[in-house]
Amino acid sequence: MSKVMNYFCGVDIGASATKLVLLDDKANVLARVVKHSGVHYAKTARKCLEEAKQTAKLSTDPIMTVSTGYGRENVDFSNKTRTEIHCHGVGCYHYAGTAVSIVDIGGQDNKIIHLAADGKRLQFKMNRKCAAGTGAFIEEIAMRLDLPVEELDTLAGQASEPVPLGSFCTVFAKTEILSHLRQGRPVEGIVRGAFVSVVDRIVEMDPLDGLVMATGGVVAHNPVIVQILSERIGREVLVPDSPQLTGALGAALTAMRLVQN
Repeated sequence: MSKVMNYFCGVDIGASATKLVLLDDKANVLARVVKHSGVHYAKTARKCLEEAKQTAKLSTDPIMTVSTGYGRENVDFSNKTRTEIHCHGVGCYHYAGTAVSIVDIGGQDNKIIHLAADGKRLQFKMNRKCAAGTGAFIEEIAMRLDLPVEELDTLAGQASEPVPLGSFCTVFAKTEILSHLRQGRPVEGIVRGAFVSVVDRIVEMDPLDGLVMATGGVVAHNPVIVQILSERIGREVLVPDSPQLTGALGAALTAMRLVQN
């Protein structure tokens, strides 16, 4: 008689996207799902689970689910909740296996998390003051330039040099961009300047020593930001597999440990 495989679920509900990861009891990824969060977080989370179960060819719900993120309390099939800081730390340590500083660039906030060699969290910082340096900032820039947000990374990579943006505030930055457009400055340079502004907001938050890993939807869709950050700190910034799902992975790993330990 074949063994019944236990499997575990992690759900990360952010303001922009909902991410879900299913694991088996050996921490192998069975399915990954990303959907726009919308306004009904519970329904979106359930849709993610059903799609993941279909992908993994599973008929029953996971034996343990941990939810995290902005909307973690809205997951009606969740057994436990954990903070984004905890889950991003667990997810990144799964890849790094050593001391690491994590840079997570989200839709509404940025996080820097420092882990020790054994994976324990040393400290963290979050930027919640405004949208500057976040995914929301990049979306606003795309709207101001009348461009699909998906095209920004390609344009930034084509720029010979960035057009500097002096404004920290998203509202003022949009006004500054209009001025650059009137002056005939190249769109590619303006976009790269916006990406440099994102990196500026990151490096001013906290020192980035040792191994650095970048995660989040902004990282997943805009590799040029990682290149700029690498240049800024003088060494390569690592990006895990499926960086947008690192928090969901950490939540699923946490679910597995809650059962197995």
